[in-house]
Amino acid sequence: MSLSAKIMEAMKDAMRAKDTVTLESLRAIKSAILLAQTESGAKEEISEEDEIKLLQRLVKQRKDSANIYIQQGRQDLADPEIEQAAVIEKFLPAQLSEEEVEAVVKRIVADNGFAGMADMGKVMGIASKELAGSADGKTISTVVKRVLA
Repeated sequence: MSLSAKIMEAMKDAMRAKDTVTLESLRAIKSAILLAQTESGAKEEISEEDEIKLLQRLVKQRKDSANIYIQQGRQDLADPEIEQAAVIEKFLPAQLSEEEVEAVVKRIVADNGFAGMADMGKVMGIASKELAGSADGKTISTVVKRVLA
């Protein structure tokens, strides 16, 4: 079942349950998917890899907004953003722990003979491709810096 079909089913369930936060989150996903399809000019659905990137971007936007609201002392605005991020994350593949990411990064460094911060860009490129959808860029970056330091 494609992501669009899953979203439509979840939207129907949210409407029946009158769950406004979930419904709003799902509508945001649907809107982003439609926008991505029209940008690419594709009549067919976008690739699964693009769907994952899109969902990760939506989650990041929600978390960043929540952090800004919390810094400004507006917990009332942060809570819906956090709830929406949680709903969107349900459609992402399971995220790897920092230890699992570190194991992958160490393997990449060992296999390619990288050493030192000068190779960070190369390691990040390989790790980002390999861990796409399984870990966010910030986590990967933190682990790569720690391993190369």
